[in-house]
Amino acid sequence: MTAPAVKSWCLALLSCSMLLSPAVTAYSADSDKGRRKVVHVLEDDTGAVIVQTAPGKVVTHRGGTITLPCRYHHEPENVDLDRIRIKWTKVSDEFQFQDVFVALGRQQRTFGLYRGRVELEQAGSGDASIIIHNITLQDYGRYECEVTNDMEDDTGFVNLDLEGVVFPYYPRLGRYKLNYHEAEDACKQQDAILASHAQLHKAWKDGLDWCNAGWLEDGSVQYPISHPRDQCGRKDTPAGVRNYGYRHKDDERYDAFCFTSKLNGKVYFLKRFKKVNYAEAVKACQRDDAAIAKVGQLYAAWKFQLLDRCDAGWVDDGSVRYPIVNPRARCGGSDPGVRTLGFPDKKFRLFGVYCFRKDSGSTEAQPTQAPVPRSTSFTRSI
Repeated sequence: MTAPAVKSWCLALLSCSMLLSPAVTAYSADSDKGRRKVVHVLEDDTGAVIVQTAPGKVVTHRGGTITLPCRYHHEPENVDLDRIRIKWTKVSDEFQFQDVFVALGRQQRTFGLYRGRVELEQAGSGDASIIIHNITLQDYGRYECEVTNDMEDDTGFVNLDLEGVVFPYYPRLGRYKLNYHEAEDACKQQDAILASHAQLHKAWKDGLDWCNAGWLEDGSVQYPISHPRDQCGRKDTPAGVRNYGYRHKDDERYDAFCFTSKLNGKVYFLKRFKKVNYAEAVKACQRDDAAIAKVGQLYAAWKFQLLDRCDAGWVDDGSVRYPIVNPRARCGGSDPGVRTLGFPDKKFRLFGVYCFRKDSGSTEAQPTQAPVPRSTSFTRSI
């Protein structure tokens, strides 16, 4: 939803909100678990604060700027604006709460990774919307807008979505070697985060087909099947996202489904007359004022830069891969995707290298002819 559309919707809704009988969300503390229990109660007719947020979701990409829309008014409206508190919180699926922003009168404060990136939109009276700058992967999720006037309060929710790409991942150790925490860290090391169920489902609708189960950010284990077959849960079962449910995060081991978004930089194949081993590949990118590309960066370049290269090259985790946007003979398979040749011997096997150079002025930290046999790919990513 675009910003003008959001504002028009909010103003229209505000004009008719006097006809509604909204509910107030009250919270009780649960300090042992770091959670708040949600209880919905009906408002009375006096002193009520009423909050409206946009339906659906707002969509942006990494590095972008987005407004999370939230408007409020009071019944009656003769209130002291200096006593109005606006608070934004990020809410996880398990109702864990992370403070984002709070304002009381002219006093404002941001928290954690949101410091220096969040401000009130201040588009007139009753506007509690915030603007988030330089969007990160971690910003993806659900946000709560809470407006309080003394003892009266109301809340609304806004879902922030990112344009991006989902990719399956397993490390050099092999398949089904990661518990939840290791999977979370593996995605982070490759410039990504664990994907949500919604992101994986969208990737499946766009053609992602992968026969190995992987962790998602909510602690469930799932895998997308576009072409049912006996080795992937029986041929006579319908296509879809197969779900193992919530698994033990410490003891059980699977692969991971990672999610990444647009780059604040560019991935490119470093053209050299000779091929190199892994250590030489790292140094070659450094000499070119860049860093060896991470797996997530290669996928993002394939998705958003339309990087199409039929040359196998080293990437950060020691695997060898190459991105194909337009499938063709001798480039491995009939579907677009990022092909992988696995994890060759770092010292003795020789390939090209994919480098990543961040945009000038970006605050994002930099990370440290195609052979087709044994290459694997998945049908489409997203």
